[in-house]
Amino acid sequence: MSVFVVGTASHAGKSVTVAAICRSMINRGISVAPFKSQNMSLNSNVTPDGGEIGMAQAMQAQAARVAPRTDMNPILLKPKGDCISQIVLFGRPYKDVPITDYYLETDRLLDLAVEAYHRLKNDFGQVIVEGAGGAAELNLYDRDIANIRLARVLAIPIILVADIERGGVFAQILGTLDLLPDDVRPLVRGIIINKFRGDPALFEDGITMIEQRAGIPVLGVVPYFDIPLPSEDSLSIADKKTRASAIRIAVVRLPHISNFTDFELLERHAAVEYVPLDISLDGYDCVIVPGTKNTVEDLMRLEQSGMADELRRSRARNIPIIGICGGYQMLGTQIIDSGVESRAGTYAGLGMLDCVTRFGPYEKKIRQVHRHACNVPPILSSIGDVTGYEIHMGETEAGNDREAFIGDGRVTEDGLVFGTYMHGLFSNPSAVNAILSYIAIQKQLEFTPIPQDSPDPYDELAALFEEYVNMDAISALVTEQ
Repeated sequence: MSVFVVGTASHAGKSVTVAAICRSMINRGISVAPFKSQNMSLNSNVTPDGGEIGMAQAMQAQAARVAPRTDMNPILLKPKGDCISQIVLFGRPYKDVPITDYYLETDRLLDLAVEAYHRLKNDFGQVIVEGAGGAAELNLYDRDIANIRLARVLAIPIILVADIERGGVFAQILGTLDLLPDDVRPLVRGIIINKFRGDPALFEDGITMIEQRAGIPVLGVVPYFDIPLPSEDSLSIADKKTRASAIRIAVVRLPHISNFTDFELLERHAAVEYVPLDISLDGYDCVIVPGTKNTVEDLMRLEQSGMADELRRSRARNIPIIGICGGYQMLGTQIIDSGVESRAGTYAGLGMLDCVTRFGPYEKKIRQVHRHACNVPPILSSIGDVTGYEIHMGETEAGNDREAFIGDGRVTEDGLVFGTYMHGLFSNPSAVNAILSYIAIQKQLEFTPIPQDSPDPYDELAALFEEYVNMDAISALVTEQ
């Protein structure tokens, strides 16, 4: 039959719930695939055939032990600012549109999404569907192709997920149910309460109250957990906790920051802080300029805010500076835009790498990559082989600086500044070990390399849900005829 996981609000835990159900079903011998008709996120990933999908659906595919496909997220919206988003349709850039114009296309886009759902169902048998944001957005019901309109077409059982950590869980659940259209509410077959802190026994009377008022079973109360899963979108930055460590790494929080999942392995082994543009970089041992959805605009903000000068002062102190994707483009001498990323013009870069980026045709390079770091001490020479992916507009022309990786990037003569188009670089333990061991030597600290292999977090996630959620009931819904 398949199931549809919707939320009382954004960030309620829909994505991890879908991932948990996927892994639990696979562990039970039930074939499933994840699906989200429309996602809005600047964190994305690449399918084996070179398509771009939301990070959450790539993560859920991994949980389901299947290769990610563009059908799993046929419509990805990537905000660019000023109420304009890029539409990524079946993994490829479609066009940039104001949100009002996007809504003119929702009938056609819903049809395409439903076709993708049925292809997945034909191939995998069952589909675990994720909604977007809150399910009960009254003003969007006529164009909500991720929740209400999709629910009407699919007519499959719905599980409602609520976030108790943010408070008001009774209003979240009962209010959402009350506001759902009369033809959709009967599809809701269970409720999951997420992010509970403390003794679950203290909420048993709360469960009884919800079930009595809603007439729908509470399938489980999931405790707050800290399992290393990729973050879905920018809302997750506010929830990040900086670990205590003598090694401090600053990631510049660009206004249009994207794919900050690049640094989540680093976060577990160093004090990684996502710093605002008006902060001093004194005291940081490394600075990373991350990816962005709008390179030119964010570059201008770096200059206007004074962060560009902070980066130059860090360079003068021989602090390692690393640019990823858009951050790499900013580290160059110039960005020449034909009007693709921003207004047409030539923009001065930070001038730390000898390279020039040109934005020409409306084309995006999307691919998985395997790279070998060049033998440039003191950092790159310790990295070796790495894997990642590229998602970027523009082409970068090399100057006198050497390659950072074979076929990609640039690095300064002293090896302390380098840029690469490769997202996921610091998901490789060898890259994390290279930067952390260098900093540890500079600070005369002991450093134990992190292991090359780590436990599968999705098995841990599934085990947690098996303990606290009635997964037998969910399994029955998934396989219901």
